[in-house]
Amino acid sequence: MGMTTTAARRVGGFAIALLLLSACGSSGNGSSTSGSSDTTVSTKPAGSGTVLVDSSGRTLYFTDQDTASKIACTAGCAQVWLPLTVSAGTTPTAPAGVPGAVGTLARPGSSAMQVTYDGKPLYTFTLDSQPGELTGNGVTDQFGGTHFTWHAAFTTGGASSSSTPQLPGY
Repeated sequence: MGMTTTAARRVGGFAIALLLLSACGSSGNGSSTSGSSDTTVSTKPAGSGTVLVDSSGRTLYFTDQDTASKIACTAGCAQVWLPLTVSAGTTPTAPAGVPGAVGTLARPGSSAMQVTYDGKPLYTFTLDSQPGELTGNGVTDQFGGTHFTWHAAFTTGGASSSSTPQLPGY
């Protein structure tokens, strides 16, 4: 019987500890989550420089084929290179010290606004399997007859890959 009482006390103590931790964690997580969700892009050391990342830590990319007034990556391209978007009327933000300008551009066929960095629309790459990867840097591919060349959005240092991996059209 002593064993049952001891086990019950341990389980009860464990349950109380979990309850206290979850109560403390929920108020702390609420404020830190809302703080981080206010920042659209952040930076992270990568390779020999610093690269822009989204709120999940995924590397952000741009393509030479997009301009400050026209988005070329649509349809199948936008299913491999996922546009970083915000709701219309939302102003994207970056932490202090990011040297370029963060803005938006109307996404074709959508009410969402695509986040831009120095006028270049930003994307994540579906083949980056975890935060911080740079597998899309220097990639060339083709969608709908348009050839794309992709670059990680470095804010300092870094450069496009010297080798240019080729991916087939999707």
